[in-house]
Amino acid sequence: MRSTEVSWLQALRKPAGPVLALALSLTACTTPSPQKSPSAPGTTDRPGQAAPAPADASGKASKAPRFVKLPPPRISRNWAEVRRQAAERLVAANPDGTYMDKPPFMLLAIPVMTVELNADGSVRTISVMRHPSQAPETVQLAIQAIQHAAPFGDVSKLPKPWKFNETFLFKEDRRFKPMTLDRAGS
Repeated sequence: MRSTEVSWLQALRKPAGPVLALALSLTACTTPSPQKSPSAPGTTDRPGQAAPAPADASGKASKAPRFVKLPPPRISRNWAEVRRQAAERLVAANPDGTYMDKPPFMLLAIPVMTVELNADGSVRTISVMRHPSQAPETVQLAIQAIQHAAPFGDVSKLPKPWKFNETFLFKEDRRFKPMTLDRAGS
């Protein structure tokens, strides 16, 4: 026997040896068996059965976010009310993508968006004022959240330009909190 084999055998004789041997034998049980892969992504071998949800970067199966249809917005008297109502609607329309507790010390990403409105409160344009260097996909998540929360109420009686900024505070799990609500103590 070679010296490496001898040292391995000596390690098995020590009290930790049986645990190591058990661990090595169990890892052999977890090797995947070769299976026929589907011809196209998202297809299954059995007709009528849905394909499993695609896995995200962490290996967990990702599920589609849930969006809520909101009631008509209130009429706001000033831009502070528009911003507050917009932040509340962002959270209400995207319940699976938001959080309301205190943001963590280290955030994943902080995109800053400018939302330009039409007179009726519908979204005219969304522009990105700050692209995060880490997790750039959070910009698209923020844009989708804004689109699902719109409209934001009649702004025709408010001074132009009809636009406001919102900062999105994204945690590691890619859920966000509008900074407007964080400043308000929510």
